[in-house]
Amino acid sequence: MAYYNIRCGFIILTFFVLAHFSAAGQAKQASSPPNLIIIFADDLGYGDLASYGHPTIRTPNLDRMAEEGMRFTQFYAAASVCTPSRAGLLTGRYPIRTGLVEGLIPGRVLFPNDKTGLPPDEVTIAEVLKGQGYATMAIGKWHLGHLPAFLPTAQGFDGYLGIPYSNDMDYIAPKDGKP
Repeated sequence: MAYYNIRCGFIILTFFVLAHFSAAGQAKQASSPPNLIIIFADDLGYGDLASYGHPTIRTPNLDRMAEEGMRFTQFYAAASVCTPSRAGLLTGRYPIRTGLVEGLIPGRVLFPNDKTGLPPDEVTIAEVLKGQGYATMAIGKWHLGHLPAFLPTAQGFDGYLGIPYSNDMDYIAPKDGKP
C-alpha cells in the first residue's frame, strides 16, 4: 500500500510540475510579439504568387511564409506608382497628406535630383513598431528620398540595406517627353 501511495503521489507531483512549466512556457510564448515581415513589391500582381493561386510561377519561399503566417486577401494600393504608394504604406496616410504627389506630374515618383522625400515629421510603421519593442529593418528599394534626412534610418528603421531609388532612372527627370 505504501508503494501505491508513493507512486500515486509521484504521478500527481509530476503532473503539477509539468502543468506549471507548460503554463509558464505558454505565458512566455504569448508575451513575445510575433515576427512581422512586410513585403512591398513594385508591379507584383495579386495572382502572381503560387500561394495565391498562380498555376505556373513557383514561389516556394514565399509560399512557406504564407503557410506559416497570415495571408491577406483584401487590400488597397494607395497609388499606382512607387513613391506615393510606399509613403501610404509606411505612414498609413493618403500619399497626398505626405506631400509626395505634388508637382507637375500627378502621382509622381522621386527622381535622383529631387531634394525632398518623406517628411521627417511623418510617423512611420517602423517608429510605431519600435515603440512596441520591435527591431526594424528596411531592405531593398526605398524611393522616399535619397538625402540623409529622408533615408530609412532617419524614419525609424534600425537598419537599412538597399538602394535609395530605382537604378533605371535618368538623373534628370524628363520634361514634355524629352530628357
